[in-house]
Amino acid sequence: MEEEREHYPRRRKEDRPSGRFRKGMYVLPSLFTTANMYLGFYALQQVTQGSLAEHWHFDHAAIAIGFAVLFDGLDGRIARMTGTTSDFGRELDSLADVITFGVAPAFLAWMWGFRNISPYISYPDMPVKLAHLGAIAGFLFLIAGASRLARFNITVNPQPSNPGRPGRKYFVGMPIPAGAGVIAAVVHFTGGDPPEWWLTAVVWLAVIVVAAYLMVSTWRFYSFKDIHFRSRQPFRLIVIFGLLFGAIWLFSRPVLFGMALIYMFSGVFWRLQWVFRRRRNPRPPTYTEASQIS
Repeated sequence: MEEEREHYPRRRKEDRPSGRFRKGMYVLPSLFTTANMYLGFYALQQVTQGSLAEHWHFDHAAIAIGFAVLFDGLDGRIARMTGTTSDFGRELDSLADVITFGVAPAFLAWMWGFRNISPYISYPDMPVKLAHLGAIAGFLFLIAGASRLARFNITVNPQPSNPGRPGRKYFVGMPIPAGAGVIAAVVHFTGGDPPEWWLTAVVWLAVIVVAAYLMVSTWRFYSFKDIHFRSRQPFRLIVIFGLLFGAIWLFSRPVLFGMALIYMFSGVFWRLQWVFRRRRNPRPPTYTEASQIS
C-alpha cells in the first residue's frame, strides 16, 4: 500500500478542504451505531445457520434487525440531544445501515422465502425459478435501499413531490430501516418457519418488490421528527407509549407485523389521497390555455 500511495501527488495546502480534520469521534452515538452494525452481522450469521439447521435462526435474525431499527433511531436523537453530531457519525451510520438494513434483510428475504419451497407441486421447475426470482428481488431491495441512503445523504431538507404539508415531518420515500422492518416483521410473525407453498412465495416476492419501490419513490412517509423528547408533551403520549411497549412485549409477532404493514401502506394511502384530491380540485388553466379555450 505504501508503494501505491507514492503514485498519488500530495495535495497542496491551498487544495485541501477548508474544514480542519478532527481526530477521534464521539463515543456515545457511535456506540449505538456500532451496535446497529453488529446486529446486522449477527443477523447474517443467523440466516446462514437457519438455512443449514433449525428454522428458528431466521426468527433470531428478524429480531436482531428489529432491535437494530431501535438503535438506529436512537443514535441520531442522542447525538442531537447531546450536541455530538459529526460528519464521521453520519457516514458511519450510513455504512452501518447498508449492512444491517440492506444486506441482512435482502439475504434473509431470499433464504427464508425461496429456499424451502416444496418440490412436490404440479410444476417441478417452479421452486428453482422462484429461487432465481427471489434472488433478483433481494438484490433489487439492496440496490433500492442503498440508493435511498445515497439520496438522503446528498439532499438538504428534501421535500416530497406531492403537496399537502411537506417538510421535516415527512420522509421522501420509505426509509430503509422501515423497509428492513417489513421483511423482519413478516419473518418474525411466522416464527421463522419458511413458506413451503409456491403461492406464498409469489406473494412474498411481491412484498419485497413493493418495499423496494417504496424506498426509491417520492411518496411521503411520516418521520416522527415532530416528537421532541426534550420539550413538553401531552400526558396521553406516555399512556400510548406504555400501551405500545406492553403490546410489543406480550404480543410482539402480530403487533410488529401490523405496525410494519400499516407504516408501509401509509405511503400508499397518502399518495392515493393526493391523487383523488387533485382530481377533485384541478389546477386553474394558465393564461395561454385560457386564451386558446376562448
